[in-house]
This record gives sequence, structure tokens and C-alpha cells, in this order.
Amino acid sequence: MPIDYYLNIAASGLLTGLVYGLAALGLSVIFGVVRVVNFAHGEMMVAGMYGAVLLGGWIGLDPLLSAPIMAALLFACGWLLQRGLVNKFVERPEHMQFILLLGIATILVNAMLMLFGPDARNVQVPYSFDTVEIGSMLLDAVRLRAGAAAIVVAAVLFAFFRFSRTGKAIRACADNPLGARVVGLNIDGLYALTFGIGAAVVGVAGALMTLLVDARPQLAPEYTLLSFIIVIVGGLGSLPGALLGGVLIGMSEALAGFLLTPSLKSLFSYGVLILVLLLRPQGLLGKRS
Repeated sequence: MPIDYYLNIAASGLLTGLVYGLAALGLSVIFGVVRVVNFAHGEMMVAGMYGAVLLGGWIGLDPLLSAPIMAALLFACGWLLQRGLVNKFVERPEHMQFILLLGIATILVNAMLMLFGPDARNVQVPYSFDTVEIGSMLLDAVRLRAGAAAIVVAAVLFAFFRFSRTGKAIRACADNPLGARVVGLNIDGLYALTFGIGAAVVGVAGALMTLLVDARPQLAPEYTLLSFIIVIVGGLGSLPGALLGGVLIGMSEALAGFLLTPSLKSLFSYGVLILVLLLRPQGLLGKRS
């Protein structure tokens, strides 16, 4: 089979993996700062998907344009959730945090089932069947736009944490919470802001994902597990690692679905995870503890 076939499949997987990586960035941001694992991550992502579907059905809004709206809504929900509930569990044992967020995830997925039912819903965009020719490759326009949007959002997030005063304060909280509190930083407020940012990022990823797959409540646990795989492969708490892990998982799934069967694509994701854990337990870009 010509090499162009494999290049097209790999490029398609790379673009999908960028959206996966953006979703995992939200999980990595929250864990890296607050040190709480968001087990409702996939549910938030599917909520963003349904929000984009509703806006697309009501006013014909493109998911690329509804992404900022989903970011604002999910930011508010994440901020309130951290301030109202999660902040009370930050210093408690991990199993209590797990039970709390698992309960929130269960409430969210059942609420979506009640509101939207189990049937898949999608957004129709005028470029659904368009392709873009780049050299010898033919790329789907929807994947190309979703991947480009994911890169832009990730770049904005990296710049925020790198250059802004608030971003530096959040990084200080992640590196040394006690020292940050001593110098007068509002730890609780920064934790809430961080949780809101993580929720906003996954809301954007959910809106972009509607360009690639139909929204279903049953996707929520799958995306939670997929985001965990990605952040472990990339390195817990590493933002570039989350993006890199998403790209690797996206490409491995695409190639596995093409060479074998689509039902076996998750097998390769777990294979990549096991390989990384064996060869580099801290993740590809993670720091050794």
C-alpha cells in the first residue's frame, strides 16, 4: 500500500490527538496545581459538547464560535464547584476526593441522560465533507480546523502560565503552597481560578470534539479514562506532556483502526500506556520524583 495512505491516516490521528491533548490539558492543569484528580472531567467535556450542539441547533452557531461561550460557562461552573465543594476536600484523603468527584460525575451524566436521552446528537457545518490538499495528503477540513483551534487555545494557555502575573502566582502555588501562602497569595482563590481554567479548557475541547464525533452521555467515562491515559503518558502535571500524549494516542488509535479494526484502537492506547510506564514511569515529559 502506498506510503501516502499511512501519512493521511497519521495526519488525521495527529489532528484528532491535538483535541485529545487539549482535553487532557484541563485535567493536567487542575491536578498540577490543586492536586485533586477531577473524576468528572469527561462529564464536563460532554457537557461542552452538548452546549455546542444546542447552540448549533438553536442559532446555527459553528462549534468553533461556540467554543468561547462553552469556555465561559464551564469556567463559571468549575470556579463555583471548587469554591463550594472541592476546596473543602483539598486537605482530605484521596479516597474522599475520589468519592466526591465520582458523585458529581454520576449526577452530571444522569442529568444529561434525562435532558438529552441516550441518542447521539451532532452539529451540521457547511464544511463537513470538505477536504484540504497539503502536498500528497488530503485532510478533512473539520479535523484541520479543530486541530488548529486546539493549538491556538493551548498556546494561549501556555502563554498565560508563562508570562502573566496571575499565571506565575498559580505556578508558585503549585511549586510551594506553604511558601505562596506566607508571601500573601490567596491560595483558595487561585485554586478556584485554576479549577475554572481547567474546566474552561475542557469545555473548549468538548465544543471542538463535536466536529469529530456525535455527542452522547455514554462518552463521558470514556473521555475521563482517555484523559487519564494521556496525562500519564505525557507526565502528570506537565502541560506540554499532555499535548504530546494526546498526539501519540490520537495517532496510535488512527493507525490501529486502519491497520486492524476500529474496535481495537483502544487496545493500542493501553499498549502505549503500558510501554511508557515500563520504560519511563514518570511520563515522557514528567519529572522524576
